[in-house]
Parts: sequence; C-alpha cells; structure tokens
Amino acid sequence: MSEWTKLQRSIAQVARSLDDVGFDIGRTHISLFNAMWMVIVVVLVIVSGRLLGRVGRRTVRGMKGLDPTQRALGEKLMTVTVWTVAVLVGIDAVGINLTTLTVFSGAFGLAVGFGLQKTFGNLIAGVILLMDRSIKPGDVIAVNDTKGSTFGVVSAIGVRAITVATRDNREILIPNEILMTTQVENWSHTSREVGITIPVNVAYGSDLDLAERLLLEAALTVPRVMKDPAPSILLSAFGPSAIELLIYISIDDPENGVGNVRSDVLKAAWHALRDSGVSIPLPQSDVTLRDSDGLRVLADALGKRSPQ
Repeated sequence: MSEWTKLQRSIAQVARSLDDVGFDIGRTHISLFNAMWMVIVVVLVIVSGRLLGRVGRRTVRGMKGLDPTQRALGEKLMTVTVWTVAVLVGIDAVGINLTTLTVFSGAFGLAVGFGLQKTFGNLIAGVILLMDRSIKPGDVIAVNDTKGSTFGVVSAIGVRAITVATRDNREILIPNEILMTTQVENWSHTSREVGITIPVNVAYGSDLDLAERLLLEAALTVPRVMKDPAPSILLSAFGPSAIELLIYISIDDPENGVGNVRSDVLKAAWHALRDSGVSIPLPQSDVTLRDSDGLRVLADALGKRSPQ
C-alpha cells in the first residue's frame, strides 16, 4: 500500500470521526466536520475573492485605449463579477442547494428594502454615472444641495459616493444618489475653458475708452487669463452713481479655483485705474428739501419738547 493511499484513508477516518460528533435537525445533519469545512470554505472564498479581484483590477488598469471613466467602470464590474462567482462556488462547495435559498429571498428582499435601500441605490447610481460619463474622475463640479454648495475636483468615484477635493484641502464624500437627483454644474464636461464675468464701476465723467483699455491691459497681466479668446469689456448699465462695466475673461484650469483669479484681476484693475486718474466712485445720493418752512416749524416743535 502506497503512502498516498494511507494518507487518504487516514483523512477519511478523521473526517468520519468528526462527522459523528454532531446532531440532527430534521433531515439535516450538523456535525463538527461540516462546521470546520464551512469555515475553511468561507476563508477560501474571502482570500480568493480578494486575490482574483486585485488581479482583475490590475488587468483592467493595464488595458490601453481606456479613459479613466471606462477604467473605473471596468474595475467595478470586475470586482462584482469575481465576488459573485466566488460566493456561488463557495455555496456549492458547502453543499447548500441553491433552490433552498429561495426560502430566504423574501426576508433578504425585505432587509434590502428597509435597511440597504440607500446602499443599493448609490451603487446603481455610481454605475450609471460611469456608464453615461456625465461625471468623471478629474472633472471640476459644483453641487448645490440643502446643505450648501460644494466646489472641487472629482478625485474618485466609489461604490457608495464620489470624493470631491476642494481648494482648502478637504475631501467631501457626496452620495452617488444625490448626483442623480440634484442639479450639478460640470465645469469640464466637454471643455475645460470657463468664462468668468467681473463687474467694475467707474465714475461719471471718466474717459470711458481709456478705462476700457486699462481694464483689458490689467486683465492680460494675470497669468491664468487666456489670451485666446482675449478678454473683453462690456458696458452693463448706467447706474445711479457709476458707469457699470463687466470684464469677461476665460481660464482653462478651473480646478485651481475661480475666486483667486477674480481677485488678481480686480487688484490689477485697481492699480491701473488709480495710476491713470480714473476713479471708482462711492455710492452717493442727493437730497432736495422742497418745503423749508414746514421743516422749520417741525424743528421748532421738536426743540420745544426736548429737555433743557
């Protein structure tokens, strides 16, 4: 008798001994061997699922010709497929009849409906976002919801939420379902070119042509302002105390922020107008007194009532 045959008989004898230690529930026999085998299968399913999932994700990342959105979608589909196959193989290895799982489908569906509804909703929303490519990693978005406005760069799209990196080095997690039901501004969906309008007022009596030329030159001194298309000046309105102008500029790096480039343009405009003598007026109002006699009588009456 070979050593391999002896080893097989020893393993079979140990398995029968472990199987004898147990109890019966109806037609089902639960033994120590079944419990140990179930633990082994669960461990193998977890380990193999993680390893195969990692290999599958690396394979998708190595595919050429895929953009970041398609690569992220492929990684998620690969992960879901690997874990689904691993769980089904584990169930079959344990010896559970798949038809018996229908008994628990109602309870599982009820649990999903009450406790995991948001989780599955966010999962499906994330897959839809990756498929229609409306929001991709690297996009600059602005989300307005009941909690305020969020502006930043999409750094990752996860199973439950997307990660938005803001200008102040914060990472905000926004559930995928919110992006499906809330208006989202995508500043880089089809083009990274973004237009910015900056209002500037000059006083009446100023040389308007000179003010427009100075504002254009000031805008072009800011490095982030695009030369093509070039900045432009629009006369918005004749306001109550000033001539209202608009500086229109374009940038191609919205991920670096908007407020800072607006501040740089306004600073350059301030120095250019101040050095040239074109003034930026303060709000002022003229008051005309029509009935001076009535006001004098009212002042006398108030003076008589005031304490000495």
